Amino acid sequence: MNQALFIIPFYNEGKRISFDSYREIIDASKEIDFLLINDGSSDDTLDVLNRLSEELQNCTVYSLSQNSGKAEAIRQGILHNPKEYEYIGYLDADFSTPVSEMIKLLDYAKKNRDIDIVLGSRVKLLGNEVVRSQARHYFGRIFATIISKLILRVPVYDTQCGAKIIKGDIAKKLFDKPFLTRWIFDVEMLLRYKMSYSDSLATVKEFPLEIWIEKGNTSIKLKEFLIFPFQILKIYFHYNKKKG
Repeated sequence: MNQALFIIPFYNEGKRISFDSYREIIDASKEIDFLLINDGSSDDTLDVLNRLSEELQNCTVYSLSQNSGKAEAIRQGILHNPKEYEYIGYLDADFSTPVSEMIKLLDYAKKNRDIDIVLGSRVKLLGNEVVRSQARHYFGRIFATIISKLILRVPVYDTQCGAKIIKGDIAKKLFDKPFLTRWIFDVEMLLRYKMSYSDSLATVKEFPLEIWIEKGNTSIKLKEFLIFPFQILKIYFHYNKKKG
């Protein structure tokens, strides 16, 4: 069985992808396989990803014909990858979580075999470089409180960090069906795990990232404020109905 696969979804990232930087980062992590997902991009993203795949032995590409959102892109990557992996992780294309931090999460998982899922957590601790706009930080704290109290009913500091490591066999079960939401699917994933494996989430651990740097547009859009409450309620009623 192969050790680990890191999945990275891309959507219209052609102008932001530095071919040389990606090649250097992936080539320096030869012990990890990388699956780059083109999520129906309309620019030259797929061309850049294919070039990387052609040059790097530990890099493959899976392309979706139309944009499906981050959740479905990652799900398709997990389900259609032909190899078996001990661990599957996913991270964002902008490397706000560096690959070096993902490897720390992976090492933690391997040293603690009773842990099924490791969540990267953006905790601002002394000595850590966690760079995030104040607006997004406070919005994240409100969101995490609601999710912890209403949905998961266990204390979780950060469900929305893009860095996750999951045991391979469990990942395939958690991602076997489409998610209700595009952007807070991590909450659904934890709910599915809670219902199938551990109600207390005792075998899920948060791992404080030493480096996490917000990139791109840091402003919070009005659309986010309007959509999130409805998505949370949608998840709440759907999974509570399944319990009943």
